[in-house]
Amino acid sequence: MKTTSLLVAALLGSSTFISHAQPAEDRPPRAAGEKPPRGEDQRRGRGEQLSPAQTYSIQQAVSDKAQLHTIAFNGLAFITGDFGASTFIPPGKVCDFFGFQYMRDIDVAVKGHNPMFLNRVAGNVLQTLNAEQKQKFLDLAEEQSSQLEALARMRLPLIKAFHRQLDAQIPAGSDGLNQAAVVKYVGDIFEKDAELSLRRAEVMAQVWRSLTQEQKAYFAKMKFGDFNSWPAIDERDKIRDTGRGKPQIFNVAYMTYASEFFSWTAGNLDADTYFCPERHGTYFGGFYMKDMPAMGKRDYDISLSRTGDGGSDFLDTLTTEQRAEVTGIIAKQKKAINETITARRAISTELRKYLAGETPDRAKVLALGRHYGELDGEMSWLYTMTFTTVNRTLTDSQRAALMKIRNLDGYKSAEAYIYSRPLTGKLELPNTDQLFAPPKKVE
Repeated sequence: MKTTSLLVAALLGSSTFISHAQPAEDRPPRAAGEKPPRGEDQRRGRGEQLSPAQTYSIQQAVSDKAQLHTIAFNGLAFITGDFGASTFIPPGKVCDFFGFQYMRDIDVAVKGHNPMFLNRVAGNVLQTLNAEQKQKFLDLAEEQSSQLEALARMRLPLIKAFHRQLDAQIPAGSDGLNQAAVVKYVGDIFEKDAELSLRRAEVMAQVWRSLTQEQKAYFAKMKFGDFNSWPAIDERDKIRDTGRGKPQIFNVAYMTYASEFFSWTAGNLDADTYFCPERHGTYFGGFYMKDMPAMGKRDYDISLSRTGDGGSDFLDTLTTEQRAEVTGIIAKQKKAINETITARRAISTELRKYLAGETPDRAKVLALGRHYGELDGEMSWLYTMTFTTVNRTLTDSQRAALMKIRNLDGYKSAEAYIYSRPLTGKLELPNTDQLFAPPKKVE
């Protein structure tokens, strides 16, 4: 891990993410007279009043309040949930360097967390692309479907180990979950994520460079972060027909490429770097607890306050001592959460080279991806150990109160999920004792 850290330090230098100004060279070329996407600097300095949905930023995402409530929400989900619920994760939370999360969070129509949002943007893109352009996305879905599933499966042993720690099912001879082993394991996951992202960026840039002026003019009318400016088009039935006989993840990948194609080419480097507070430590069931009521529904607005309210209620249920365990995470993870910003920006910068007809440094992207994962592993280990400490001191009345806050009566999780799809077949996991290896003694 030390070698990787030294390599990444050399790649990143001493830079930190500070500026939100967006230089022109960070976006694909725009047609003459084409306005920048909504969400960029044209709103600033005009005295224009921004809606609550347009106030999201990296500063907000890493603020102590946003981080605390998100971590607390995950603690609530982890303690009141189970292994299956913890494996649930939206497909858009991997390979997420293409501005889609930012576009949905700042949506002026506040539809960013409604299933209609992705369906509409993907529908407009797929209706506008020609057969050859769409075939590039279909070929990529064919190429990456099994790889994306493998990426999801890589998470399962890690999550199992986290639940073993929570349930005190620790191997004999171990003093608990080993931080170094967790950090390395998550580094492997994120390096694979970076590899898939590279390929996705390469193909999306090929499609971008092949657009006609008419196609560019159509996309120019679709404002970045404004659902209401997108024609009401839903291509899901056509996509299902196209992917008939393919695994579900094929269709998911195809729609994802289409939606991210728009957010990436209409957005900018800041949008790509952005992450929501819940982007990290995704192994504790928070997404299941928040998203499950929306599953299978075409028009359902997930409450933007669910995470904050649930996290706040969780903290209010704890004693002073228990609460101090959770709030203490903020200072302990500060360095890691700030380093993720620099890592994400560096990865996003490399990926955008494809849009300019240049070739990213593959080795650099993979090293950055591994470092990014190591940071996520460091924070996730910290969350697990803290949630375990709190869990062991909860009273029966506290547990009952937390189940009410969970508010998922009538829902039962699958044995495990591949992203948001219940796993079919028998769940087979490798031995997770490796993640509990006793720490090496310092000579």
